[in-house]
Amino acid sequence: MADFDPVAFLERAVEIPSHEDVDGMRSFLCETLREHDIDPTVDDAGNVTASRGGDPDGPHLVLNTHIDTVAPHIPPSRDGDTLSGRGSCDAKGPLAAILAAFFDCDPEAGRVTLVVTPDEEVYSTGAAAIVPDLDLDPERGDAVIVGEPTGLDVCTAAKGRFEGVVEIEGESAHAAEPESGTNAISLAARAVEALPGFDDRPDGLDAHPDLGAPTLTPTVIDGGDATNQVAGACEIVLDRRSVPPETADGYETGLDEYLRERLGSRVSFELTDRKTPFLEAFETDADAGVVQAFRELDCATRPFTAATEASYFARRAPTVVFGPGVLADSEGPVAHADREYVRLPEVERAAETLENAVETCLRESHS
Repeated sequence: MADFDPVAFLERAVEIPSHEDVDGMRSFLCETLREHDIDPTVDDAGNVTASRGGDPDGPHLVLNTHIDTVAPHIPPSRDGDTLSGRGSCDAKGPLAAILAAFFDCDPEAGRVTLVVTPDEEVYSTGAAAIVPDLDLDPERGDAVIVGEPTGLDVCTAAKGRFEGVVEIEGESAHAAEPESGTNAISLAARAVEALPGFDDRPDGLDAHPDLGAPTLTPTVIDGGDATNQVAGACEIVLDRRSVPPETADGYETGLDEYLRERLGSRVSFELTDRKTPFLEAFETDADAGVVQAFRELDCATRPFTAATEASYFARRAPTVVFGPGVLADSEGPVAHADREYVRLPEVERAAETLENAVETCLRESHS
């Protein structure tokens, strides 16, 4: 098997646009796997998978990240040990480190499966399609490592993200006689004022010890048809950052009931239609083997500050998030920003850490 250089792979990967489609990046990934004597599979959802080892009774470790990026494509540039460009840290840097660990492992017991998804930045269609069919059994010691920019910390929890719409049904009338109608915008103002009380209910969510309090934020409002008319309808889009144990269904039902109780039947709430499940909050027990494997390598533990496909995997087995790069630094945003970058020595350290963590997970889970 040829030696794998994660930095050389990353530099080539960042050259390949993957913000509109991932065909070129997927081809490069599959070509790289074949060069290292690994035969990848591409499923109907566009996921690239490959496996090493074959003992079905041993632990199953899944290494996951994604190959899509946000727009626009920004070509790579290098300044010493810093590589800039779209995807350098989110998440082609983590992918390079994961590939190094995947090529390095040689499971005597158990299996390691690489799962690289195509649509993490939008609807997570790849992860939604493949996760339910993965052979994952926590009782067997199975675990998942998701590659994202964490600054080499191991992240064991993350908030979820839900999106929904408050719909307000008013009654149009001439603005000269507003009392003859029901102003949906006025009702919308009352709805926004009521939102902070949702989590203050006796059965509301408490702050999570690591993730903090959930948030409920109005982000878009739309209502009214004419400047001289009482608005007959209004909609408010809400962004919800949830903490365990809230689920999407529980949030939808709870907020709808809360608003109806306070504002009447003219106000309702529904989650936005989505082709895949929302990313719910998750937390992995600090005693899980995969967490301990990283702690033994002196990785600090903390929550991840963005929603991620780890949410899907965490429903099936203990899951952590790890990788080189950062979402933001002291100067501002890094991932998704025009200045996106990663430190190349950090990519190499991430690869070494992952190699050791994979070896530890397979050895200790099977002992």
